[in-house]
Amino acid sequence: MATKPPAKPSKQPKQTRAEKKAAKAAAANDPSKMGRRQQFAETYKMARRTDTRLPLWLVGVFVVAATLGFLLFFVVLPGDGALSTVISIVGALLFGTLATMIVFGRRAQKAAYGQMEGQPGAAAAALRMLRRGWKTDVAVAFTKQQDVVHRVVGPPGIILVGEGNGARLRHLMTSERRKHERVASEVPIHDVVCGRGEGEVPLPKLVKHVQKLGRQVKPAEMTDILNRLKALDAQRSNIPIPKGPVPTSMKGLRGNLRGR
Repeated sequence: MATKPPAKPSKQPKQTRAEKKAAKAAAANDPSKMGRRQQFAETYKMARRTDTRLPLWLVGVFVVAATLGFLLFFVVLPGDGALSTVISIVGALLFGTLATMIVFGRRAQKAAYGQMEGQPGAAAAALRMLRRGWKTDVAVAFTKQQDVVHRVVGPPGIILVGEGNGARLRHLMTSERRKHERVASEVPIHDVVCGRGEGEVPLPKLVKHVQKLGRQVKPAEMTDILNRLKALDAQRSNIPIPKGPVPTSMKGLRGNLRGR
């Protein structure tokens, strides 16, 4: 009995030229698919649009730090031979590069915050800089006027971060605090409003402010808190998240700032 030949796999439809171009553009703008150099270049372009003096700062910092590094190595190293001169030059380059990268990271971060500040969703983009040991939920509550409350769970407990109109946020955050107290009454709950008004935290200082709220929850308790909040979140169905600026440059910046 003759056996049937195996069926040939069906050919996938070929992508059109426009589809290939769109896919290539999407991949180029995706920070997770960028190399380290490309992320650095994109971050520099983003910061350069806002900080016009950035190149002067970087050159000046490199020259000053390299000079100090050279003098330091030249004075500390014994002897005056060619070897000490070479080591001093290498040390100067290392000092200059390190200082330049530190200054670049800080000014790029400031430029990124400056571009986002005042736009809906800016606080959410900043809170995504919180990584290990923190859980951020975007837009757990909102109004039609795009006043939004985000939730962060971390070492300080539960942090409700609001952005929008102060008067409307007051009522919205009070309501959210009561809901969270029902499911996690013994967990510390903090209210933070992001903005430039009285008693509000500016966007550039938001992440540091949240991190400085103290350590009142142990890592082992985080799982229990998150499980309790799932019951609260289950009551919220089909919540549309307001469109806000979640810039790819901010995501690349996180990688550039790692370790500083």
